[in-house]
Amino acid sequence: MFSNLKEQPADKILALMQLFKDDPRPQKIDLGVGVYKNAEGLTPVMRAVKTAEKQLWEAQDSKSYVGLAGDPAFADAMIDLVLGDAVARENVAAAATPGGTGAVRQAFEMIRMANPDARVFVSNPTWPNHVSILKFMGMPMAEYRYFDSATRGVDFDGMIEDLKQTKAGDVVLLHGCCHNPTGANLNLVQWQIVVDTLLKTGAIPMIDIAYQGFGDGLEEDAAGTRLVASSMPECLIAASCSKNFGVYRERTGILMAVAQDKGLRGLTQGTLNFLNRQNYSFPPDHGARVVTMILQSPELRADWAAELEEVRLSMLGLREQLAGELQRLSGSDRFAFIADHRGMFSRLGTTPEMVDKLRAEHAIYMVGDSRLNIAGLNKNSVPILAKAIIDCGI
Repeated sequence: MFSNLKEQPADKILALMQLFKDDPRPQKIDLGVGVYKNAEGLTPVMRAVKTAEKQLWEAQDSKSYVGLAGDPAFADAMIDLVLGDAVARENVAAAATPGGTGAVRQAFEMIRMANPDARVFVSNPTWPNHVSILKFMGMPMAEYRYFDSATRGVDFDGMIEDLKQTKAGDVVLLHGCCHNPTGANLNLVQWQIVVDTLLKTGAIPMIDIAYQGFGDGLEEDAAGTRLVASSMPECLIAASCSKNFGVYRERTGILMAVAQDKGLRGLTQGTLNFLNRQNYSFPPDHGARVVTMILQSPELRADWAAELEEVRLSMLGLREQLAGELQRLSGSDRFAFIADHRGMFSRLGTTPEMVDKLRAEHAIYMVGDSRLNIAGLNKNSVPILAKAIIDCGI
């Protein structure tokens, strides 16, 4: 049987990580992997997480299973964090998942159960795993324009023109904030136009929100998601705690199904429970319980929010420093978009050949589509990157 298996394509980011690891040059810079790093190049455990884990270790007296949907308190805490008071709790079904990727996969499973013919519209570009999972599942997929390579902003006119081609039963996958891989975000006026467009076509929005708190702030980053959830008859939301709580390896995520008809909650909740049972039975609990403890404790929540704000401002400062350094070296403002983008990523909009040149000549590693992880920089490496970009003629 095993001999019938086919070689699978290597993950480009994992391959890039190995190339970086094998590079002996001392000044090499890793801007590829999508993980937050501090100025020392470490991905720290947040203070509130350490405190909550210590409290959990001292108090926990069982490692028995939790329910199929996870701890209800986790769902309550995350729904409050993501949706606030935009939607009544009784209108939301939710299930804990292994990370944000697990939530995305379960959302696709639910879409396929509800409508096997549903087309899932994804932004061009989007997080590569969105496309990979859809292709693996054999689900119909289409793209909508999103990134303008000339301005390095959102091609909003093109986006809306493409979304007008959707129809009832289709699903439109949107990034809640800090678009990956471009860093270019919609503003609230544009979010409203997206809502108005989907209300006319009958397509259902699905939001992947993986970076809440990394862009303009916890409340600001959730504004688009809340507008969609409160305005559309139905929507799906896949949320991750990996980045804003720094619990990457704990695989902590949640899938929410929101319906204005609260009578649908029992059906959707039962479906989420069923899907969890089929895929992994019970979701992991440690990270979810730590997140719940933080969000339920005023002291821990305040400390977590303060540290998250430090992380956000650090990335914003690196963006401004890099844009300023590039302006100084180039004598133009063509890189001003870097300061305007939000979150961990920006897309330079250059060619794969130029990305290879940065790696070969300057030991700077980024994904082939020119996505760079701003959090992979520090104040000392910013000038090195800026000089390399200019020297390569980007």
